[in-house]
Amino acid sequence: MLNRNHRIKKILHITVLRVLAALFIFPLAVTVTNSFMSEQEIANNYDPVADKNLSSYNDDTANHFARFQLIPDVVVLKQYYNVLIKKTQFLFMFWNSVLITFPIVIGQTIVATLAAYAFAKLKFRGRNFLFVFYIIVMLMPFQVTLVPNYLMAGQLGLLNSRWSIILPGIFSTFGVFLLKQYMEQIPDSYIEAARVDGANQLQIFLKIILPMSKAGIAAMAILVFIDNWNMVEQPLIFLQDAAKQPLSLYLSRIIDGEKGLAFAASTLYMMPALLNFLYAEKYLLEGIRLSGIKG
Repeated sequence: MLNRNHRIKKILHITVLRVLAALFIFPLAVTVTNSFMSEQEIANNYDPVADKNLSSYNDDTANHFARFQLIPDVVVLKQYYNVLIKKTQFLFMFWNSVLITFPIVIGQTIVATLAAYAFAKLKFRGRNFLFVFYIIVMLMPFQVTLVPNYLMAGQLGLLNSRWSIILPGIFSTFGVFLLKQYMEQIPDSYIEAARVDGANQLQIFLKIILPMSKAGIAAMAILVFIDNWNMVEQPLIFLQDAAKQPLSLYLSRIIDGEKGLAFAASTLYMMPALLNFLYAEKYLLEGIRLSGIKG
């Protein structure tokens, strides 16, 4: 009887998880499949809700429901041709995203690993208080620190420069918090043994802490990449020059009148984050599990 109840609960849990997974995957599937539809087919599916002609809404007989279609009537590649070849703005802003995101990922990885090692394994006065301060800063929403960051960037002459986004991103507190929790799982006996053998702090960090923290560092790098690849508020406020803005802002400008182009651009835009996640999924799961962070 107990085994039967256990099987029923397991089946129910799996069913609920599959339903939730389908709900989350559905918008992505619609985006990808619709990117292979013609502009006319997309218009037929979404114009009932996207039409801005107010007179059409006064017609009680009008159909104001969108039609979600996963399989295109005719597969076309024109949208991708327009995005990648005909309209060069997409690739230009794609590289803007790369030039903003990768320095943040690399810089935050370096800063976070050093700071996390100090918090996790070094003894110094005020360590716990300083780490609590880190957590408080991490919990603050972006809007709270927006004005101070803007004023500081203005004082340093960094407004309308990528560095106004890169520098705050490099010194974000999230990576320190994540890696500190991870490094605390490393036994102190390894460090003590290295000290007995004559290793200094740099050698301990490079030859013991870093190799044993690869999964945590990979998990942090993936999360930092996804977070900064999708940023919108920072470049919208700090970068007035449209030529310097990343791809995330480009997507919001092409939806009107070019819905097919928007689907193709959105599909290409999410590919780096998706491929990054699929390639390093095991590191992400292991890093979050061993860091002690629960969702």
